[in-house]
Amino acid sequence: MAEKAEVTMAAVTQGRQTVWHLQKMKEEGKKISMVGTANLSPIFTTFCEKAGINLVRFTAPGENSAMRAANIAWWTREQRKAAPNICLNAVMQTQQYADCGTAVREGSILMADGADSVLCMGVTNEVLKSMSDNHIAVFGHVGCLSGWQTGRFGGYRRVGKTAEDAMEIFRQAYEYQENGMVGMTIEMTSIEMTNAVAKKLRIPVIAVAAGGVADGAEMVIYDLLGFIPEGAMAKHSKAYANLRGCTIEAYGKFNEEVKNEVYPAPEHGWAMDEAEHDKFMNELDKKYPDIKG
Repeated sequence: MAEKAEVTMAAVTQGRQTVWHLQKMKEEGKKISMVGTANLSPIFTTFCEKAGINLVRFTAPGENSAMRAANIAWWTREQRKAAPNICLNAVMQTQQYADCGTAVREGSILMADGADSVLCMGVTNEVLKSMSDNHIAVFGHVGCLSGWQTGRFGGYRRVGKTAEDAMEIFRQAYEYQENGMVGMTIEMTSIEMTNAVAKKLRIPVIAVAAGGVADGAEMVIYDLLGFIPEGAMAKHSKAYANLRGCTIEAYGKFNEEVKNEVYPAPEHGWAMDEAEHDKFMNELDKKYPDIKG
């Protein structure tokens, strides 16, 4: 049996959504909404929960993979504190699932620290089965991989264009299911293939940049909130807000009002009692007579 980590089990509170709920949604024909918040502040996860989003995929901050791996446990705890009820999918770095023992240790820590599932991009069937056997929920990924693994595809591009390539992606998805994966996103595949995989598999299949909605759809926060300048967005993207534009506009107005002495206005502060103010100024002049402003 694979090595297990010494961890403290995190409580699953009433109202908490888990992968069990995602499976029930698939079985009942209800669509699953998923947002990739990347490594942005947990406040965005809070907003997702308030809006009724079912699942959030997040990455830890860090300038390299070693730092992201080191930070993912405490970052998961921060996500859970910010959003106690939403289903959380924590992205693991490749070295964290390099072998069965490492994967079980790292995955169990994340589950105990508040994740509902972990994402292991390009995980092998052997490692996946070991994690599943040790009760670690893996919500994985098929199609075009989103990390450094895209190199073998020639970069981030559409996959499964031919029947042969589509069958290879389906084979991987099916084997993932049979080795214990609890759900997956499918990326950059055709509408037809995306929906066919979702129909054939028992577990939830969520579309990412794939056209078909399958059992649900994911969008990355940079696209969804309009971080990307107009005209530079990918075809699959849709901006539901212009956070970039309204934030720059707000900063600009603040900057202008400060420099024009509009803000702060008297109503944004408060004044001392007149008698206390006079007393303060008299004491100031007595004790520091030589200090000039």
